Amino acid sequence: MNSVYERITYLFDPLHHLWEHERMHRKISLFLVLFFLGGLFCIELRRLGLMPGPLMMLFPRSHFSAIEAAFTVVLILEVISLIFTIPCSFSRSVGKQFELLALILMRNAFKELSYFPEPISFAGNEEAILRILSDGFGALLIFALLGLYYLVQGKKQDEVMKPVDLFSFVAAKKGLALVLLGAFTFMGLRSGWLTAAGQVHTDFLHDFYTLLILADVLVVLISQCFQPGFYAVFRNSGFALSTVIIRIALAAPPFYNVLLGLAAALFAILLTIISGKLFGVRKSHSH
Repeated sequence: MNSVYERITYLFDPLHHLWEHERMHRKISLFLVLFFLGGLFCIELRRLGLMPGPLMMLFPRSHFSAIEAAFTVVLILEVISLIFTIPCSFSRSVGKQFELLALILMRNAFKELSYFPEPISFAGNEEAILRILSDGFGALLIFALLGLYYLVQGKKQDEVMKPVDLFSFVAAKKGLALVLLGAFTFMGLRSGWLTAAGQVHTDFLHDFYTLLILADVLVVLISQCFQPGFYAVFRNSGFALSTVIIRIALAAPPFYNVLLGLAAALFAILLTIISGKLFGVRKSHSH
């Protein structure tokens, strides 16, 4: 079994290093700028009637749609970063999912702009403006709670186990991350193909988020093989529950999505404080 873990690590680590490299970040940043400007250019061509007929249906008429598209790309990149954080501590992976929730709410706020007329006006768009305020302030509050969440985490490590078991546990999570990376790539390519073909389909990001919840539960079950104690199982299960609440928030209508997102963040913060301050003292006395 150790040879399998070594092969998984051999495959995962170079990919992780490549993704986190500073050069890759610079290339991605440049791509986002060019993508946004290219989107504005193509939208303007359609508005002027200078785009060929078959391509015209691929681009919207609102310039604000380019903002939504750019944030969608940012979201896709953050999902990939989330996949690479799965082998890290459970709490760090959950924190990354709250980062995604904040970005999704911000994206939803910009998405509302795509329905506004140009030039932009207040009259007739009162409900859309309320949704923008709700999603925008919701993203800000979750961003603030995320900072508190990372603050209460401190420098305490989640996995306290033998070095051999720790290597096996992390390697198992790396294997899961590789599977999720393959699934995400397939779902993204399929979504792009269906969009180009003009077929209606669901948002593949939300579909993948459901897959992430199943992955979180699987990590909890895997961790039980290496950390069978009640404390670790309950804590990891609690973090998995917070991701379920996040998923419900993504499927909820405006206003409710923000409330559910805030509830999930508060749940994770309270779980961290209780497990660290109360049960942490108990664990320290037991050693």
